[in-house]
Amino acid sequence: MKQLFTRKWLLATLLVLAAMAVMIRLGIWQLDRLESRRTFNAKVQAQLDQPELVLGGEALGVPLAEMEYREVVVVGEYDHTQEIALRNQYLNNQWGVHLITPLKINGSDQAVLVDRGWISAADFEGGDWSKFNEPGIVEVRGVIRASRSQADFGSRSDPTPVPGGAPIRAWNFVNVPAISQQASLSLLPAYVQEKPAADWNDMPIRTQPELDLTEGPHLGYALQWFTFAAILGIGYLVYIRRHEKANKKSGPIGQQPSDVYVEAE
Repeated sequence: MKQLFTRKWLLATLLVLAAMAVMIRLGIWQLDRLESRRTFNAKVQAQLDQPELVLGGEALGVPLAEMEYREVVVVGEYDHTQEIALRNQYLNNQWGVHLITPLKINGSDQAVLVDRGWISAADFEGGDWSKFNEPGIVEVRGVIRASRSQADFGSRSDPTPVPGGAPIRAWNFVNVPAISQQASLSLLPAYVQEKPAADWNDMPIRTQPELDLTEGPHLGYALQWFTFAAILGIGYLVYIRRHEKANKKSGPIGQQPSDVYVEAE
């Protein structure tokens, strides 16, 4: 319709086009998020479908950081003197921390950090975690987790350990490269989150990551934004057409059709 770009309608047309462009872009953004979600789900599912990895020997050289969520078993001995806590962990709506402990792997000179599970805030703040020690050779079964250095949203991060300074005991993230700077052990680039076991009913309480492998609401949101854009565009065209027809029927501005009078006899 040529009326769209006349002086009378130009500003309104530009505003409508801008609003439609924003809605379409939001729809495309949701489709991008859907594709990212599908890629993530496929990657995770591929690891879940893999057999349990025995972490030792040649397996110590595999790219663990690319194997997040794959099941793993490792045998070794904990070094509780270099144990740290992972802050802001909740279990049944109770605040606490997870204990992260280096495990010296049997038959090697390397170690891997193990998330042994949750303890309460009171136990954490007490400062003495020795009652949760697991001495001797242990077999740990869990899943591989990737190192993290920052949150998905926000600027929260951890300080960098100072060489020769006091070790940082409480961390916001299991940032393996940073933790390695204060550890005397050679740490693998990923860590292990230990699984709950039938023969373990003590603290630390073992936990596992909560995985949602659905596609989420992104496709529905995308369709909504595209629908809103279509409704706005079509509605605007219908409004202009009706307005122009009404103007044609009423004649030029200031002139109205002659009134019809019927004189009473």
